[in-house]
Amino acid sequence: MPAVRPCATIVGMHSPLLKYALAVFLGGASYGAMGTVAKSAFAAGFTWPQTVMSQALFGTLLFGLAFVGEAARNRSAAHMNARKLFKLMGTGVATCITGVLYSIALSKLPVAVAITLLFQFTWIGIVIQVVVTRKPPQAAQVGAAAVIMAGTVLASGLLSADVDFASFDPIGIVCGLLSAVTCAVFMYLSGHVENDMPAFQRGFFICCGSLLVGMAVCPGYFPSGVLFEGIAGYGVLLAVTVLFVPVLLFGIGTPKLPVGVSTILAASELPCGIFVSLVVLGETVDVVQVVGVLAILVGVAIAQAPSLKMRPRRRRGAAVVNDERPKRKVQ
Repeated sequence: MPAVRPCATIVGMHSPLLKYALAVFLGGASYGAMGTVAKSAFAAGFTWPQTVMSQALFGTLLFGLAFVGEAARNRSAAHMNARKLFKLMGTGVATCITGVLYSIALSKLPVAVAITLLFQFTWIGIVIQVVVTRKPPQAAQVGAAAVIMAGTVLASGLLSADVDFASFDPIGIVCGLLSAVTCAVFMYLSGHVENDMPAFQRGFFICCGSLLVGMAVCPGYFPSGVLFEGIAGYGVLLAVTVLFVPVLLFGIGTPKLPVGVSTILAASELPCGIFVSLVVLGETVDVVQVVGVLAILVGVAIAQAPSLKMRPRRRRGAAVVNDERPKRKVQ
């Protein structure tokens, strides 16, 4: 009787889930550089519509070059039709609109308030998950979202900032909250739109959707000549950190995870953003902010608790086996 191979009969190990979780975590962390790069671009005299357009333009170019290279090497590409194109470009529209709304919120509200509003996407993602699956969220997800929200308030500096809550611009508040909604929607679409398509081809058409939004908010981009005035460097950095890396990594991880868990993992954006601003801009970080960053990381860990407790699942009808290998004799 042939021996039964344990690795062939056991599926559902937690290690692959952790791999996908790490991809989403790193994708969120990549977003953290956006604030520092954008601040540097603003300090150089460029406006937020120009930075949004530059980000979309160079993101499309990067994915386009990668797509052409991939297609030439493999001599194949996924078949496209109007429905696929609409869904992919819609995903790109969602992520670019998030940047637009967040930029408007930053222009009308203190940074600490705008960040706190954006990070509502952690629990909004759980709501989307409940609506779509019609199942209640796991206790670990709810607990993780609560810990992350508390950590966000601390890490953003909201408590230590001299903020006049009565003077908040209503438009800024609405845009901040809407940026959280569109961010959560993007996370959901990342896990459900054409995930079988080659990564670079998929990313290219997603960025085409972002490019449409960029052209809408900055129609005078090319006639103004700003492209030749130094914004290209900022555009490339934004394209890599906000589009290229996140779209690739979210495309790997989000299809394998519930949307609620994905949005929680993407909260790595704020700790990374604080670290980058500390290193690059020399901004100071107080003890309260450090506690907030640690709380966010604890919340991310809590969200992963169920996957760490998973047990291997055997295929139906498979023999019970022990996944043990012969131990080497000690010489």
